[in-house]
Amino acid sequence: MQSDEVQKYLLSDHRAELLAAEHRLQGTVRHTRIEESQILSERSGHHVLLKPENLQLTGSFKLRGAYNKIASLSQEDLDKGIVTASAGNHAQGVAFAARERGAQATIVMPQITPPLKVDATRAYGAEVVLQGNVFDESFAYAQRLSTERHMTFVHPFDDYQVLCGQGTIAMEILHDVPDVTDVVVPMGGGGLAAGVALAIKTFRPEVHVIGATPVGSPAWRESFAAGHVVEAEQVNTAAEGVAVKRPGDLTFALLREYLDDIVQVTERDISEMILLMLEKHKLVVEAAGAVPLAALSQLDMQSKVFQSEPGPHVIVPIVSGGNIDTVTIGAVIQRGMISRGRIMQFGVELPDIPGQLAKIATLLADLRANVIELNHDQFKASGHYRNGVLLEVTVETNGPDHIAQVLDTLRGEGFRVEQVY
Repeated sequence: MQSDEVQKYLLSDHRAELLAAEHRLQGTVRHTRIEESQILSERSGHHVLLKPENLQLTGSFKLRGAYNKIASLSQEDLDKGIVTASAGNHAQGVAFAARERGAQATIVMPQITPPLKVDATRAYGAEVVLQGNVFDESFAYAQRLSTERHMTFVHPFDDYQVLCGQGTIAMEILHDVPDVTDVVVPMGGGGLAAGVALAIKTFRPEVHVIGATPVGSPAWRESFAAGHVVEAEQVNTAAEGVAVKRPGDLTFALLREYLDDIVQVTERDISEMILLMLEKHKLVVEAAGAVPLAALSQLDMQSKVFQSEPGPHVIVPIVSGGNIDTVTIGAVIQRGMISRGRIMQFGVELPDIPGQLAKIATLLADLRANVIELNHDQFKASGHYRNGVLLEVTVETNGPDHIAQVLDTLRGEGFRVEQVY
């Protein structure tokens, strides 16, 4: 976005535009209900209330911005057709909003987009074009289509009407949680964070807005440090919804003015939060939506706001989306259980004589370590024993102390055991 256009939007009547967005979304976008989290409150030492946008229509906050943008267009612009690029949530938001407003939508998606997301987008009546190997290539192609076919382009995040639509989340929070002190929001391209920060500082400037990013997605930290938008050399995170190499120009300008702080989270903490939400809240949360939840444990350590204002805060993390495929959920659950010490795999070399496998099984049963998987392979033996056999066992355990007990017991019985994970 050109600097003069950015400046124009910075001088807009934000209050009027946010109220207009709120009005447009009434009756179409779901007002997601605040949910108290006892487990996260106990862990963080603050009062934590979830804003579950994963329960939004289309499963993500993205519908708000897409609908506000498309609902603000003239009939002439709608008749031209809508085009955008997205690998998931924005695609479904635009497709849904275009259908509701009677416009034809064309969504350009990377060729590697999972079929489930492609089908979900088509189900809203959009034409899906698979073009490019990565999002940047799809984005460039969508812009080319916009120019060549005179279609209206809806940017995923660097658009004033889009981010005002996202800002309605903050307006709901302010209404539902009058005593809120802090809102934690994930940061990708910046549309959600900028919209939330704009709304908070317009209506309740004393409330803090804290951004959260994965360690492997450094674009925002580098941009703030440089004082201008910087494109990251690489992005390495499983949270694809916030895996953006270059922040938006408008979103950067707004967040540089209105964001109070930013914290980093690890991939392990993100996975842990996806699993925790499934177990404790029965909520399906995608990786990007788990980023602000993971940030809760870092606020007291990383945030200047929390260090300067100790004591219990009333925090609302925005759970931005829940569109995660079952294969990814399975992998996340397994990683989370391993990190908690709920699953452990070990290898043990046995002499190839009768009764050894039964002895291992009996010891594990006595220790109440439930066997999940077992591989008894003569060809993997290292040769320390003549006719040796390598036994690989995966067991369900009850935490790190239980794992230590299992390994110590096996070693105490003379077995050479190596923990795999």
